[in-house]
Amino acid sequence: MQKLISEIKKCTFCEPNLDLGAKPIVSFTENSKILLISQAPGRVAHEKNLAWDDASGKVLRKWLNISFDNFYKPDNFAILPLGFCYPGKGKTGDKPPRKECAPLWHAKVMQNFKNVKLKILIGSYSQNYYLSEFKKQNLTNKVQNYHQFLPEFFVLPHPSPRNRFWMQKNPWFEKNVIPELQHLVALIIKK
Repeated sequence: MQKLISEIKKCTFCEPNLDLGAKPIVSFTENSKILLISQAPGRVAHEKNLAWDDASGKVLRKWLNISFDNFYKPDNFAILPLGFCYPGKGKTGDKPPRKECAPLWHAKVMQNFKNVKLKILIGSYSQNYYLSEFKKQNLTNKVQNYHQFLPEFFVLPHPSPRNRFWMQKNPWFEKNVIPELQHLVALIIKK
């Protein structure tokens, strides 16, 4: 796995298309228990060289009911976005993850995991990639029906502050879905 991480960290495949250049941000070991698959690192992650150390990460850790230290133990959580590098700023937020990255790397990484118990798909990009047969369902429908994807996948909206209106409009999410997520995470991390 270390050799694979080293190869990923050296990847410059998409560099000509990246506003701030290539800086792949991933974290995992062969023993990672929970796999976090999201869209791509944001600008803050690019600057800090650390995924989820921002406002979205605080919300995600709250949803998972996990401490900062336990979140960043790669044996607990593998961080494997669809795009490993910050894609740049778009009109209404960050650009989508580069389409080349996941097909280039994800299968190579996945085949080396020995202990993954749950894959958490964060946001519509990861859900559309891994649950392509459900692509026509909108995010709200997928999250409401998260049970249909278990035990392999758990689907979540992106925890970005930009999604606060979605959260306000869908109070059932924090009332019903988050407790189930926290229960599963606690069971897996304790093993």
